[in-house]
Amino acid sequence: MKIIVLGAGAWGTALAVSAAGNAQTQHDVSLWARDAAQATAMQTQRENTRYLPTVRLPPSLNVSSTPLHLLADLAKQADLVIVATPMSGLRAMLGQLSGCRAPVAWLCKGFEAVTAASYGLLPHEVQEQIAPALAAGALSGPSFALEVGRGQPTALVAASLHATVRDALVAGFHSPTLRVYANDDLVGVEVGGAVKNVLAIATGLCDGLNLGLNARAALITRGLAEMTRLGLALGARAETFMGLSGLGDLVLTATGDLSRNRRVGLALAQGQTLQQAVDALGHVAEGVYCARTVVQRASLLGVDMPIAQSVVALLDGRIRPEQAVAALMGRDPGNELTPGA
Repeated sequence: MKIIVLGAGAWGTALAVSAAGNAQTQHDVSLWARDAAQATAMQTQRENTRYLPTVRLPPSLNVSSTPLHLLADLAKQADLVIVATPMSGLRAMLGQLSGCRAPVAWLCKGFEAVTAASYGLLPHEVQEQIAPALAAGALSGPSFALEVGRGQPTALVAASLHATVRDALVAGFHSPTLRVYANDDLVGVEVGGAVKNVLAIATGLCDGLNLGLNARAALITRGLAEMTRLGLALGARAETFMGLSGLGDLVLTATGDLSRNRRVGLALAQGQTLQQAVDALGHVAEGVYCARTVVQRASLLGVDMPIAQSVVALLDGRIRPEQAVAALMGRDPGNELTPGA
C-alpha cells in the first residue's frame, strides 16, 4: 500500500514512522514537508530533530518536499493520503487535493477560526465546502506523537461515512502496537477531538493552582458533559463520547504531561501570559486557537458550555485564573443530568 503523509510535524512524522516500520505490511510510505530544508535534513539525518527528536526514521521512509501546487500530482500515486497539517492549514491542503481519487484523511483536531468565509467549521464541513467529491474522514483518538513514534501501544479511531476510507486507514496503520477501530460517526469523533483540547487547558489550570484530584475529576467529568451536549446538537451519537475519541482523548490530553494544551493551562496558573505560554511550547496548541470558536458555535446552537466559556475569558485576559475557578464553583446548584448544570 502506498501512503503519502502531507505534513512533517510531530504527529505526521510519528504516523509515517509507524506505518513504514510495520514489518508485517511493508507499506511504501512517503512523508512530505512544506520546508525543503527540513525535508533534506530529515532525509539525511533520519530524524525530525525539530518536532520529534530521538525517534529514528525507518530506512524505507522517504522524506521529500514538493511545491504546494504540485501536490495533486503527488497524490495520484497514492492508495491513501493523510493530511497532517494544523487545522489552519486544512482548507488550503484540501483545495490542492480536491480531485484526488484515493481515500483522504486528516489528523487535525479543532474548529476552523471564524472568518467571513467560515462560521467555525469542523474539518468535514471544510471538506464539504472545498472538496465535496473526496472520499474522506479523520484519524483520531488518544495519542501522543512521541509514544506512537516510539512504538508504544496506542489505539486510534478511523472515522468516515465512507467504508473505503475506514478500511484504508485500518489497513494502512493497524499494527502490533497501533490498534485502529472503525467508526462512522465522523461528527462525534471530530467534536471530541476539538473540545478536549479546550478542556485540557482548563484541567492544566486546575492542576497548576493545586486544587487537588477531586477538582480535576469533577472538571473532566463536567467537561465530558459539555462535549457531549455540543456533539449531540451537531448530530453526533452519544456513545461516541464514551469511546476513544471522547473520554479516551479527553483523559489523555487533560492529564498527560506531554499534552501541549494542558501545559498552557499550567503556565497560565503560574502567572505567565498567554503569549509566553504559547512561545514556550514550540508547537501548535489547538485548544488556544479553537476555544473561542467552540463557544461561538455552541452559542449559535443554544448549548451551554460554562467550562469552555471560562477558558475563553481566561485566554482573552478578561479574568484571572482564580476568578475562572470561582466563576465555575459559584454557579447555582443543579441536577447532574440537566444541560447547563
